[in-house]
Amino acid sequence: MDTNNGSSTTDFILLGFSDWPQLEPIISGVVFIFYIVTLVGNTTIILVSYLDTQLHTPMYFFLSNLSFLDLCYTTSIAPQMLVNLWGPTKSITYEGCVLQSFVALDLGSTECLLLAVMAYDRYAAVCQPLHYTVIMHPQLCQKMVLTAWLGGLGSALILCSLTLKLPRCGHREVDHFFCETPALIKMACVYSKVMEITVYALGVILLLIPLSLILISYAVITQAVMRIKSATRWHKVLNTCGSHLTVVTLFYGTIIYMYMKPHSSTSQDKGKFFTFFYTIITPTLNPLIYTLRNKDVKSAVKRILHIEEWSAKS
Repeated sequence: MDTNNGSSTTDFILLGFSDWPQLEPIISGVVFIFYIVTLVGNTTIILVSYLDTQLHTPMYFFLSNLSFLDLCYTTSIAPQMLVNLWGPTKSITYEGCVLQSFVALDLGSTECLLLAVMAYDRYAAVCQPLHYTVIMHPQLCQKMVLTAWLGGLGSALILCSLTLKLPRCGHREVDHFFCETPALIKMACVYSKVMEITVYALGVILLLIPLSLILISYAVITQAVMRIKSATRWHKVLNTCGSHLTVVTLFYGTIIYMYMKPHSSTSQDKGKFFTFFYTIITPTLNPLIYTLRNKDVKSAVKRILHIEEWSAKS
């Protein structure tokens, strides 16, 4: 970064929720609880999907990747957030801010693409059930996941490098609880048309296009579901697709607000709320949404823990 334009490599101050000091203990407690639930829930999905052979299917392969993403995504934000909420200082090193911004961009972008991949998997399962195993073969699943990861990495490299080149004129205060790109862009002391176009273009590629593909997939799925005569299969399809659609609504709804609206028109306090939702709350809800009504996962946990055997012996 060019230090002659007012930018520097000194520590940053994360203002976070300092405008509401009375709420910081409550917020820290909520973040701590949600983070623990995120760790336990997503780790459980990864382990169960790996250990139980009956879950070695495309759906749970993608779900394991989503859980790993959420695990890393929240871990890149929550620990630093808790340190700042608990301690008197709200600082983060320049290197730490760069790393946090890059990782959050990378994982968030990857999740956008991965959710679209999961929608295609549900489309193949519902609309092409007889050819599902042929269509969603392991090599294709691996390539789709790799594409999502590489797409997220590429977008993070582009956006993060451009953001860090913006002159800050000595500004050190980040009006957010972590080094998120919109907050870092607002620190700049000059307007960058290139930055605005890049953010919008990547938003279309990573948010609007995947979301459109997801909606098209579910429109086709809805037509197929309406033709299903079996009540049991119809209920199972709704449960599986409903879980994914719930996650999509929660994640895309909040992140589109942050990245597709003009930064000048985005209320910073409202922006913190939306960011808090898709960085802390959504990764916690994902494993709960996918497992609470999922009989396959519950049965897998019982098999792994031998609960049924113990029940029979007792």
